[in-house]
Parts: sequence; C-alpha cells; structure tokens
Amino acid sequence: MSKTVIVDIPHNLGREGAKARVENGIGKIASFIPGGSVTEHHWEGDTLAFTVAAMGQTIASRLDVFDDKVVAALDLPTMLALFAEKAKDMLKQGGTKLLS
Repeated sequence: MSKTVIVDIPHNLGREGAKARVENGIGKIASFIPGGSVTEHHWEGDTLAFTVAAMGQTIASRLDVFDDKVVAALDLPTMLALFAEKAKDMLKQGGTKLLS
C-alpha cells in the first residue's frame, strides 16, 4: 500500500526567501532520499511539484511554501512505503538544513 509522508519544516525566511532557497536547492532535495534524483519540477504558485526517481520507483512530491514553514509531501509507492519513517527523518533534517 502506498503512503504519503508529510513533514512541516519551519523557517524564518519569509515566503519569497524560502522559495528562492528551495529553487536553488532543488538538486539537493532528491538527495534526502537515498539514490534519489529529481526528474521533473515546476512551480504552481507557491507550490513546487516535482518527481523523484529512486530505486526504480517514481515518487510524486510537492513542497508548499508558506511565510513561516514549508510543508513537504512525498507520495511513496508501495515498495518504498516501508521506508516512510526514514524518508520522513531525512526530509526533516535535510529540509531544515536547506532553509537555515
């Protein structure tokens, strides 16, 4: 069964500052998932929709940027759902580093 991982990452950059950090760090985002690489990304307003390829699987992902936090959501396919907690921890740590 697939699983959606959602992580709130607080910041004090303001919305535009956080968007700039996310845009400049898009390549790093995939590294939060072992073996991951971003294959596609685009902005829809304040939401970055992107796809990560990892371990032969495709992960639909999005980052919703707010004034004081970024909400990250990864839709893990069944095969990767076993690693949901690990992915959540890595996303929280890496996202905090990216936004600090």
